[in-house]
Parts: sequence; structure tokens; C-alpha cells
Amino acid sequence: MLQLQTIRENKEGIITALKKRNLDIEPILSAVLDLDEKRRSIQTELDATLAESNKLSKEIGILFKSGKAEEANTLKEQTAGLKEASKQLGEELNATAEALQEQLYLIPNVPHESVPAGNTDEDNEEVFRQGDIPELAEGALPHWELAKKYDIIDFESGVKITGAGFPVYKGKGARLQRALISYFLDKNTAAGYTELQVPHMINEASGYGTGQLPDKEGQMYHVQADDLYLIPTAEVPITNLHRDDMLTASDLPIKYTGYTPCFRREAGSYGAHVRGLNRLHQFDKVEVVRIERPDASYKALDEMVEHVKGILVELKLPYRILRLCGGDLGFTSALTFDFEVFSTAQDRWLEISSVSNFETFQANRLKLRFKDENGKKQLAHTLNGSSLALPRVLAGILENYQTKDGIKIPEVLVPYCGFDMIN
Repeated sequence: MLQLQTIRENKEGIITALKKRNLDIEPILSAVLDLDEKRRSIQTELDATLAESNKLSKEIGILFKSGKAEEANTLKEQTAGLKEASKQLGEELNATAEALQEQLYLIPNVPHESVPAGNTDEDNEEVFRQGDIPELAEGALPHWELAKKYDIIDFESGVKITGAGFPVYKGKGARLQRALISYFLDKNTAAGYTELQVPHMINEASGYGTGQLPDKEGQMYHVQADDLYLIPTAEVPITNLHRDDMLTASDLPIKYTGYTPCFRREAGSYGAHVRGLNRLHQFDKVEVVRIERPDASYKALDEMVEHVKGILVELKLPYRILRLCGGDLGFTSALTFDFEVFSTAQDRWLEISSVSNFETFQANRLKLRFKDENGKKQLAHTLNGSSLALPRVLAGILENYQTKDGIKIPEVLVPYCGFDMIN
């Protein structure tokens, strides 16, 4: 959520910056400033009314002590009117503040100056590429056919149990899935991230805190009886650990990692591009989250990008990195780099990680602050990244490592799997 002071001081700059997202935000910003002015005017009137009421109350006490009951009772009639006025002003203030908050929730984060303009993912900017695309033998199969051939993922049983997008991993498929989770967590903890196990459901305040609500409400599974949401990513519960916290400069940076299943409705997703593991309603992901000082957050973002690079190099998967354009940038992000692995059998790139800096956008919603060395209170910067999302990594491994004799296991995963071939 953008800070009100920033909107007051730089309305035109925000309008210009959000044009990169192909948004005309001027009507909402104007509504925000009008509501803010109204809220401050009501607050001033309420403060004056309460001050006058308090003043008269003191005078009434003095008059009663002096035996001037008639004058005291006259003033009491005035205070009754002031109390009614303050009650009405308080209700108007709350309604105005609520309307203001609703408008602020509609404004996405301002893109970093390096974010390219563009409308769709076709306008994203490739900034790095590494790894040779393997030459597969004739008749190479996509991962959903490999899964069936080697009996390692059962999509049909998942449909029977729950529905489409909920696969069942079997045998060596399940062990490979577990191996990837352990490997990712070990890489992250070795890089200084503290491992967490967090709840897989969140309350509404947590959803608003990191920006999934109200923006992604339709994409989240909602348990209505308890008013809880299944998490779309571990970022949400992990970052909310520090909601309403006042940290110190010495607490920063904070680095967390965690594995969770993730749940996304993906409403409207259909077609060949969502076959197999390409898009699921339930999937596993290992996440990294950082809380940083504002002056250190972009260095931290670079470190996170290099960290994910190192994992993909060890897995020996061909990959590329994209800087997302304004039209493809997530609602809460100021700058995002997407990692994609090449699926040789499908002849297409598959997104397997997003690494983002949210600057103060989430922290403002979370009221996540720290005191610097001079005791000044500041909003922290929050960052997160997939390290990594499993389904498409697994798809890339199955397709790129397939041979006529079976599917080889990347060397770095063999100690975790206990086998070097699926056949």
C-alpha cells in the first residue's frame, strides 16, 4: 500500500509511473486525496469538540464546588450537545477512514525505474540465459506421458480424489519430489536463511498484510465457516510473522526459508499450456523471504537472483531470467525477475521462480517498521522469491533428462533420492 504522504507529495509522479502498468490511476488518487482531506477536517472538528467538552466539564466541577448548581446545570446541557456532536463526528470519521482505506487498497505498487513498459508477458525483457538445451532423441515425450510411462505421477487418481490440478505422486516420483524439497531447503539454510514451518491457512488480516487481499481474493481458496484462506505461497504466513512489529536496525536483515504446499484456484485456466504439471491447484514450493533496510534491499534482490542461479546451475537445467514489464508485474511488486527453465519436449519456457522487491508496499500494510541508529522509525523493505517451485522444475527434469533407458536423476539430487535413474 502506498503511503499517504507519498501520494500527497508526488501525485503526478505516481500517475506517470503507473502508466507502465497501463493504468490511469488519477481518478483513484484524486478520490484518495479528497477523502484524506475530509478525514483530516473531521478529525480537526472532532478534536475541537472534545476539547471544548473537556473544558466545560472542568468548569462544571468548579461551579458545583462553589455552590453554583444552576450555572453548572446550564453548562451540562451544553456538554450533552457536544457529546452527541462528537459521537456523530466519530462515526463520520470512521466511515471516511474506511472509505479511504478501501481506495488505497486498489492502488498497486509503483514500478521501479528499471521496469520496462509493456502490456503482456511477451513484452518482458530477457536479461540472462545459461545452459545448453539438450538434443533429445526422436520420439521424446512430454512429462505427463513420461509420468504415465514410468508410473510416477497419477493425474487421473487426483481427479477422482479431488479434481483436476491435484496430482498424486507415486514411488520414485514421490521420492524425487521429497528430494527436491530437502535439496532446496538445504541450499537456502546454507546461504543463511532460517528454516520455518508455518501454517497453511491464514486469516484475513494476513491476506491484506501481504497484498493478496483484496487483489487476489478470487484466486484463493476460502474456508468460509472459519473465515480462513488456504495459502497461495509461503510468503504470506512467513512475512506476516512480523506484522505490527517494531524492529531495530540490528535485527536486519532477516532471512527466512520455508516449504509449504500452495493452493491456487487458477480460475479460467485451460488449454494445452496447463497440461500435466504446467499449472496446478495444489503444488509444493520452497520460498525465501527477506526483510531489509531500504538502502540494502536492491543489493539483497541481486543476492537472491544469484542464489537461484546457483541452484539451477547445480541442477544443470537450461534457464533464462526475465525482467517483468509493467503490464506483467504483480500488484505488490516494484521489481520482479522471473526464472524460466526450458522444457525440451514441450519446446517452451516454463516459469519456475519469481524474485521480487516490494520496497515499503507490504511493510506499510503490515505496519512493519524498524528504528534506525538515530532512533528514527522507518518502514522496512520486504522481498521474496521461489527457491524453487517444484512442479515445473520436476517437469523440466523429467523432460530434459529423459533417455532411451529411462530418466536420469541430476547428480546433485542422487544423494537425496537414493537412486540415479527412473526406469
